[in-house]
Amino acid sequence: MTLLQLDGTVSSTTPPPPPTAEFPLWRLGFRPFFLAGAVFAILSVALWIAACLGALPPALFTWNPLGGWLGWHQHEMPFGVATAIVAGFLLTVVQNWTGQPGLHGKPLIILVSLWCAARLCWLTGLPWAFAAATGLAFLLFLAYVTGRILWKVKQKHNYLAPCTVLLLALADALALAGVASGNSDWQYNAAMAAIWLIVALMTMIGGRVIPFFTQMGLRRPDAITSWLWLDAALMAGALVVAILTALGDGREPQPAFALVFAALAVGHAVRLGRWYDAGIWRVPLLWSLHLACLWMVVGFAGLALFHGGWLASSSYALHALTVGAMGGLILAMISRVSLGHTGRPLQAPAAMSWAFILLNLATVARVFIAPWHYPAALTLAAVCWTAAFGLFAWHYAPMLCRARVDGRPG
Repeated sequence: MTLLQLDGTVSSTTPPPPPTAEFPLWRLGFRPFFLAGAVFAILSVALWIAACLGALPPALFTWNPLGGWLGWHQHEMPFGVATAIVAGFLLTVVQNWTGQPGLHGKPLIILVSLWCAARLCWLTGLPWAFAAATGLAFLLFLAYVTGRILWKVKQKHNYLAPCTVLLLALADALALAGVASGNSDWQYNAAMAAIWLIVALMTMIGGRVIPFFTQMGLRRPDAITSWLWLDAALMAGALVVAILTALGDGREPQPAFALVFAALAVGHAVRLGRWYDAGIWRVPLLWSLHLACLWMVVGFAGLALFHGGWLASSSYALHALTVGAMGGLILAMISRVSLGHTGRPLQAPAAMSWAFILLNLATVARVFIAPWHYPAALTLAAVCWTAAFGLFAWHYAPMLCRARVDGRPG
């Protein structure tokens, strides 16, 4: 069996199979976390839009999650939805990178339970100490598990993955400190730092798998490669922005940031152009990935305009990143990875083409229509987002809860 490494090379190492006595959902990290992340993506956006538009049931009007509804939304999209997908992806690919068994069974159940408990603490407005005990424990446990496996086989070039998870834990601690002290700036800066850390992970992982997926999906004999120096520079740029955002004022324009974001936009555009092949439009699992990368270019360009003083608000550019790039890459990646790791052909259910279209319509509404028709655009974006992830949950939940179709464990 050949396996794609994080650095884009292919290994012939087959990881040892985990025990098969467990219920299939608990056999490998991608199964529970992809499903939980998709379901939470639906519920969190539905609740946020209902609160934002004053459409909550009367009994819930006085209900406030930690940080208030806006602070909760800003926190839970990166720390709730995105970290679930990050956990599922890392716990699965670390097994492939190292040839070591991935987390499964009771330890995996504990990790998922910590993630779920953190979401409940933030949503129900329990004292911040409960959210700290569960949310930080989840991220630290995830970093420990992935780091321990990588350390065992001395894969130093992959240490950046658990280190980024540790930085996410620090950002979450800043958000919790903001809740405890009533400092909304700390909460906001922590959420923005988390977004940039996740963008850094997306940059690293996307740069190493999207060219490979494109080559294999189109059956091209010639390799589609990335420039490693460009990947490293783009990731370093996102990490620098994450640190500066956590330490500074992320709400106000920073002229120096304009140059950084303009450079990131150009770099991502160049990289995407090198990967492009007209054949991707025949394969939904490919064009969805490429469109997600295109939204990253749009988001960076918009932030460059904001920090340069040409846009009044950064919200729309940030949502190009969070809805279009992050949401789009999540939906495309979990759709593909779930097929491959359940032993199915890499042919997504026909409904997933509509899911990818809906996700991109949600981004168009949130980024380009919202400035003129805010409530209507917000509602449209929420409906399209929830429908997109709803289609994934409906079609993929049975796959994730059943054994592999090829008879192999995992």
